[in-house]
Amino acid sequence: MYRNLSMLADLYEFTMANGYIESGRGDERAVFDYFFRQIPDDGGYALFAGLETLIEYINDLSFTEEDIEYFRSKKIFGEEFLNRLKNFKFECDIYSMEEGETIFPGEPILTVVGPIYQVQIIETMLLLILNHQSLIATKASRIVRSAEGRAVSEFGSRRAHGADAANYGARAAYIGGVKASANTYTDRQMAIPATGTMAHSWVQSFDTELESFRAYAKVYPDSTLLLVDTYDVLKIGVPNAITVFNELKAAGHKPIGVRIDSGDIAYLSKETRKMLDEAGFNDAIIVASNSLDEYRIKDLLKEGAKLDSFGVGERLITAKSDPVFGGVYKLVACEDEKGELMPKIKVSEDVVKITNPGFKQVYRFYDKNSGYQLADLVSLRDEEAPSGDEYEIFHPLFTWKRTTLNNFVAKPLLKQIYDKGKLIYELPTIEEIRKRASENMDRLWDELKRLEEPHEYYVDLSQNLYDLRQGMLKEVTTKRRKA
Repeated sequence: MYRNLSMLADLYEFTMANGYIESGRGDERAVFDYFFRQIPDDGGYALFAGLETLIEYINDLSFTEEDIEYFRSKKIFGEEFLNRLKNFKFECDIYSMEEGETIFPGEPILTVVGPIYQVQIIETMLLLILNHQSLIATKASRIVRSAEGRAVSEFGSRRAHGADAANYGARAAYIGGVKASANTYTDRQMAIPATGTMAHSWVQSFDTELESFRAYAKVYPDSTLLLVDTYDVLKIGVPNAITVFNELKAAGHKPIGVRIDSGDIAYLSKETRKMLDEAGFNDAIIVASNSLDEYRIKDLLKEGAKLDSFGVGERLITAKSDPVFGGVYKLVACEDEKGELMPKIKVSEDVVKITNPGFKQVYRFYDKNSGYQLADLVSLRDEEAPSGDEYEIFHPLFTWKRTTLNNFVAKPLLKQIYDKGKLIYELPTIEEIRKRASENMDRLWDELKRLEEPHEYYVDLSQNLYDLRQGMLKEVTTKRRKA
């Protein structure tokens, strides 16, 4: 079935777009920011992913005659709007952080500037793409860190919420640091290494476990990794594996190892390690799977589990412990009669939902000596990068909390991706994105990366942006009092 993802939008995006055009405002420029408010799992950082997928969507954005007839049948859309969709041409500017960048609450990660009806209709796809992949990349990063250098593979395709979640989840997990995925589609289409050997059904299909192991080893003599928990790990599985390993060795082949998918994995791995070592297979690896996540992996290693690699499935591909990223897409500026972008603000009784107005840039401070990240500064777009011997930053809500930064270099994070609808950004390879994510993780202090009660990273406002925000809040309060 053909899927036209241009139609994947909340209906209100189209009704609003039609309304803007009917009101004569369709070509007015507007600025929308994509940002998020809370890090999943109460973590100290998140990883940005999904930009390439968003670019693919935007490059394919178009509406067929069938789409136009669908809208016409609703009897609520004007002909000018329908004609614009029929001849649709993306005309927006997009500024974005790069995939693999570490991101934090409250800062614009991606900004769209363009005709207000166009900026509006891409909202749903933008959110579902960036939220999903950033969520899974962040979860994968946490899991990979908990493995303390041991390889992690993504095993979650069959537990994902649909094909797209499986495929793009594997992509995001690879950006987050997993070594491979069980998903062959992503190996074929995205060059993400696929890994996998056997399931319990292979073992069960033979009369005996030993027979199943021998058959597998005969087909794959140089990549034999055997699943040893179908019946009994220590009494049957590992002894049978050792028998087959000895036969492989005698034939000049080197076995890979074994996988344990159930039971007390910490205890079983210790005993399995002893048995393999005593049999002379000190270099045979032990892989663990079975509903793992960063917390379970951390506990296993704390218990002294003898594991070399992990296969992580449902709790990674669904981000089970905190499955909503919560990124939002908010209007921050509109064009006035003079053609100037005027800041807009959303006010809420919930302080965290008050937006930062205006067209903005994000600067990241790095320590000149260590290269570690120090803080982020959200400023107005026309402000110059912070420089000099020192710079004072302050908390945007608790302004008495101030810190003076020294010996720093500040770099802008939002790069232009589209210029009036033309893609001007050179897409990196998946390996380049993965490397960027790894390097950015190395620039974070360990206190930010711990699983429990991580340090809070500073994301502060420039004085000019803070003054603008406070002035607009005061203006809204004054209007309320007069109403």
